[in-house]
Amino acid sequence: MKRTIWTFGLISGAILSVMMLITLPFQDAIGFDRGAVIGYSTMVLAGLLIFFGIRSYRDNVAGGRVSFGRALAIGSLIVLISSVCYTLTWQLVYYKLAPDFGSKYTAHAIETTRASGATQAEIDRKAAEMQKLFDMYKNPFLNAAITMLEPLPVGLVIALVSAGILSRKRREESVQPGIVAA
Repeated sequence: MKRTIWTFGLISGAILSVMMLITLPFQDAIGFDRGAVIGYSTMVLAGLLIFFGIRSYRDNVAGGRVSFGRALAIGSLIVLISSVCYTLTWQLVYYKLAPDFGSKYTAHAIETTRASGATQAEIDRKAAEMQKLFDMYKNPFLNAAITMLEPLPVGLVIALVSAGILSRKRREESVQPGIVAA
């Protein structure tokens, strides 16, 4: 089980990390809005490895059957490893490769608020909110905790759905022959 979790977790984490590093040089051309779409699409793509990891465990380790709980545990551990890889990569990016990210993102958020027709008071509130956020980001532990919250929910939803799909085989086999399930 450990080998399956580590293998699929590290592959999923590598996809997230490599995509983050590949898009970094094009950050200004891509923009923050499209960057978010690319980032979350990559999280879903990397999340497919959760499904394949659970299926690999079911087929190769568990003899073709896996309970929902075990499948969810495996998927959740794959998500955890993948999210840690993502978080470590972000720490490298934020502190070493793109130390101006905070100021660029703050300028983008303020400009987006201004373009939406916000009042000066609303723009000032947004600026204060962004300042508070990036003051928290200066603490590496808070930065890592906040960053973990980006891929974790996406991955946990995928793990939940995958566990439901892949544990069906067990439920179907538990129906006795000749008895029709309602």
